[in-house]
Amino acid sequence: MQKMTASDWLILFILSVLWGGAFIFAGIALRELPPFTIVALRVSIAAVILNLIIFLSGRRYNISWKMAGNLLLMGLMNNAIPFSLIVWSQTRITAGQASILNATTPIFTIILAHYLTGDEKITVNRMVGILMGLAGVIVLIGPGVFGKTGFNPLPQLAVLGAGLAYSLSGIFGKRFGNAGMDPLLISGGQLIGSSLILLPLALIIDKPWNFPWPSPQPVLAILGLAVFSTALAYILYFRVLKRAGAGNVLLVTMIIPFVAIFLGAAVLGETLHIREIGALLILVAGLLVIDGRVLGRKK
Repeated sequence: MQKMTASDWLILFILSVLWGGAFIFAGIALRELPPFTIVALRVSIAAVILNLIIFLSGRRYNISWKMAGNLLLMGLMNNAIPFSLIVWSQTRITAGQASILNATTPIFTIILAHYLTGDEKITVNRMVGILMGLAGVIVLIGPGVFGKTGFNPLPQLAVLGAGLAYSLSGIFGKRFGNAGMDPLLISGGQLIGSSLILLPLALIIDKPWNFPWPSPQPVLAILGLAVFSTALAYILYFRVLKRAGAGNVLLVTMIIPFVAIFLGAAVLGETLHIREIGALLILVAGLLVIDGRVLGRKK
């Protein structure tokens, strides 16, 4: 595990705030706009910003049609599907709950990597962490997961589906690194791909022209989602990934729910229940076991 400098920790914290803030921006935008429209605007505005940076920096997309197709698929798995599922879930559950469930992404990644890769097998501590993470999910969803009458788990399952999509994109995305592709081009390319998918869907499903022009708050929230939680977050993510390594980036997953819960209470007026606090603590403990550093220091 690479050593973290003070600047790495600062970038990691800023990234946690940006991604934790995405749940809050979405919550504000949902007051007046439908989910697909929010997500389509998020990725398309971020695509324009990142690709303008790419153009001004002198970078160019010298890629094959096959690689372009891979970027489109990456945009589907890493942006279009998870963003849509999370924002839709927030029409029914709080930002804090969505952020806690979204923290299961590393658990899905470990399980899928065990079967889909040849060099990332499940170890004992990872298995313990996976079981703890699943226990946290059961605690958060509640007794209804075992068949309570009238229970509707679809919003929670939608966020878990987003985590599954993120983990698949992480494994699939290794091919870009193996090909030596510039991370900024990967980000810009997948955002173009997800924009091509989401803009037509938003027009067909949401019919946004039927909605009145939103007030300033949702508009600013959309800009916050696109500029800060997507474009800037991607730039910072790849910077800290290069400097501190993938293992340290896992720490972001542990911090994001705390940021989202705090901002959800401060901005959206959400409240946190004992069951949610318990689920978060169990899940974070499981991620710490997977990370391995705490156990290593104890030994």
